[in-house]
Amino acid sequence: MTRSADDILTVSELTEEIQEVLEGRIGSVWVEGEISNHRLQSSGHQYFTLKDSGAQISCVLFRGAASRLAAKLRDGVQVQVLGDLGVYAPRGQYQLVVRDARLQGMGDLQAKFEALKRRLYEEGLFDESLKKPIPVMPSVVALVTSPTGAAVQDMLNILGRRAPWLHVIIYPVRVQGAGVEKETIEALRVLNQSAATSLPRPDVIVIGRGGGSLEDLWAYNEESLARAVRASAIPVISAVGHEIDFTIADFVADLRAPTPSAAAELLAPDAEELRRMVTGTAQRMRRLVEAKLAHDRKVVELLKAGGLRHAMVRRLELEQQRVDEMDSRLQQALADQMDHTRLQLSQMEQRLRLRQPHHLIRERQHELAALCQSLSQAMRHRVDALQAKLEAKAALLQRLGPHSVLSRGFTYVTDSSGQAITRAAGLQEGHELWIHFQDSALKAEVKKS
Repeated sequence: MTRSADDILTVSELTEEIQEVLEGRIGSVWVEGEISNHRLQSSGHQYFTLKDSGAQISCVLFRGAASRLAAKLRDGVQVQVLGDLGVYAPRGQYQLVVRDARLQGMGDLQAKFEALKRRLYEEGLFDESLKKPIPVMPSVVALVTSPTGAAVQDMLNILGRRAPWLHVIIYPVRVQGAGVEKETIEALRVLNQSAATSLPRPDVIVIGRGGGSLEDLWAYNEESLARAVRASAIPVISAVGHEIDFTIADFVADLRAPTPSAAAELLAPDAEELRRMVTGTAQRMRRLVEAKLAHDRKVVELLKAGGLRHAMVRRLELEQQRVDEMDSRLQQALADQMDHTRLQLSQMEQRLRLRQPHHLIRERQHELAALCQSLSQAMRHRVDALQAKLEAKAALLQRLGPHSVLSRGFTYVTDSSGQAITRAAGLQEGHELWIHFQDSALKAEVKKS
């Protein structure tokens, strides 16, 4: 149809005419190519790209047609599909509506991927024994990714929320197109040689980007990048693509994360969970201290209820020794706690130094000094109170002892073996007795009255 220069069409009108031309002149057609970027929707419909070395076309396979297929479509397979050529008007994009499909084998890229994967596996690059452990609580994390992509924003949001003390280095690289693997290899080299630069040495490196087709992710299947990841002295986490995407970098890395967000969650311990753990530890310590005090109170009560013994001085010495031991243990516990607190403070200062929290550190130091002074005073008051109680008991025992009674003019009598004589019955003439005074004892003999 020939139109004059004055004819003006709307976008919808032009799209309808294009659709009529495509459907009228081409209609149903068999097409051969390799499947890429295959997506199965919750509705049951499938969307994918059919490509060869020179071009590609978008395809849709609706649920009804898919249920009649014997073949299972996935990325990397070579297929022949029968479909109707049409136009998806909302995007102005021509597409093939697939009615039937036949598998023809594996696509070139998929075959290349499987061959490299098998060769590196046989070489031993995937061995678990070569994989380095990922730090439980890293201080410095390097993200090798695009600085403008959604993946880096997701990782920064998670790391900032869960572990705000982390120092994050973003090493900018391209994540799609030519040269991706070269930039990523250079990033690994620079980060591993951080001593020669002004960068702090990372505890772990994350290579990340969002999902994509096999072609989009192909740079992460290059052998040169796989060997650079394995050669890294710093542990490497591969977080390339979505959960269903796998690359050679995933197999050779020290850890594979299903998504960039999952990598961030693996690296950052939940601050709220740490807070709950510290709170629980403090509660357990408080219960232990209360149990110890209750035990000591029982000991004191038992001492109060005990009867007089001849070895009063020895008992007092033992109690004094226990007080000294408790004092030493309390002093040692205080010293250990202070050393532990200083160590924790030192570690926190190292982690927070890059964020320059000088005012927060000074506040914590003041609080620590106040707590140490308060604990020292409480310890001294406790020891003084125990010493005062002990001295009061000693004075009481002294007043109630037999020597106090003898000082008031009384005496007591024992036989030659030291056994106290309380009754005259049973004594016979000639028996030897000892009469005890305050200052000495006299020997006596029983006579008939």
